[in-house]
Amino acid sequence: MSDSGAKADLHRYLQVSRDALLWKLEDVSEYDVRRPMTPTGTNLLGLVKHLAGVELGYFGDTFGRPAGVTLPWLAEDAEANADMWATPEESRDEIVVLYRRAWAHADATIEALPLDAVGRVPWWPVERSEVTLHRVLVHMIAETHRHAGHADLVRELADGRTGLRPGSDNMAPGDAVWWDGYRGRVEAAAKEAARRAE
Repeated sequence: MSDSGAKADLHRYLQVSRDALLWKLEDVSEYDVRRPMTPTGTNLLGLVKHLAGVELGYFGDTFGRPAGVTLPWLAEDAEANADMWATPEESRDEIVVLYRRAWAHADATIEALPLDAVGRVPWWPVERSEVTLHRVLVHMIAETHRHAGHADLVRELADGRTGLRPGSDNMAPGDAVWWDGYRGRVEAAAKEAARRAE
């Protein structure tokens, strides 16, 4: 496979995960898009906000191509984890626009540089901070798919909506009664396995 073909494949996998993450924000209330659904506060809009900053950093600063975007949650005096949730003043639209702006900047970097282009991740330890565009692309695919998976679970907990993408939920066929029975079988198996392990 050519370098351009490999780059196109990597870029496509990154875009698939970006699209999946934003789809999880559709048709969900303002409360549900922001509310913490885990003990560590994981929420839909926070995942998008986090990834916007991550893409700007990895595809911008790493390769000497800063986007010119100031992210207050990355300031020295910012609250810890400030990139993982949205304040009431930060609108859903603003965060989505920021994420799309980060995509555009990242896409320009991906287009402009060869896969073996060398950059430096300033926040990584010095001994492993030198990276290639190829490595950053793989890293961002993994990071974005990981957070899209978080969004899958958070969205299901928020309102029961599941699925991979519009028009393809990638779920076993079944109505609510079937899913209740399925969940019951999984729960019974877990209890039986725990009983046997005692």
